Amino acid sequence: MKKIGVVLSGCGVYDGAEIHESVLTLLALARHGAEVICFAPDKNQVDVINHLTGEVMPETRNVLTEAARIARGNIQPLAQANATALDALIVPGGFGAAKNLSTFASQGSECHVDSELKALALAMHSAGKPLGFICIAPAMLPKIFDFPLRLTIGTDIDTAEIIEDMGGEHVPCPVDDIVVDEDNKIVTTPAYMLAQNIAEAATGIEKLVDRVLVLTE
Repeated sequence: MKKIGVVLSGCGVYDGAEIHESVLTLLALARHGAEVICFAPDKNQVDVINHLTGEVMPETRNVLTEAARIARGNIQPLAQANATALDALIVPGGFGAAKNLSTFASQGSECHVDSELKALALAMHSAGKPLGFICIAPAMLPKIFDFPLRLTIGTDIDTAEIIEDMGGEHVPCPVDDIVVDEDNKIVTTPAYMLAQNIAEAATGIEKLVDRVLVLTE
């Protein structure tokens, strides 16, 4: 049975992991018979957003505690993740990827990536294990790896330009497809960067999960 790590960044599109993307990833993996191990960094969120109004709320929440909602409590601190115990790693999107897993939302091309996530991704790659990044999460890839990668966040020109500035090779991609950097076993898909509904997001995410699992062989 393949063991797949899934890194969550909170709970909710505006300040954490995108819930639909996370659940669709978990569902696709379960349908393939993979064992999923969820992780999230044990630290405070950058902000807390009222998802009804879009306004910032005057409170503090922990990324791991919030992500545990999606994982039904079955989640570990990202610091405990070990590349040798995993066959692949998948990172769903949501603003948490750009706020809590990196500083992309505030710093753009000058951003840095959470040190625990970066170390894990580098260890997975050096062991020849595949990575899947969804939605805005691929924007972190040029800051994790110091070589040019083929990746997509869909068709958003402004974001694509920032990724190119960071040294990535952005490939425009429709919502229902994936971009695969075959040399590096890295798979990306736009999901809610383009999706108009949950079914559209599911199509690309299911393709990404399929390909990531194939690449573990």
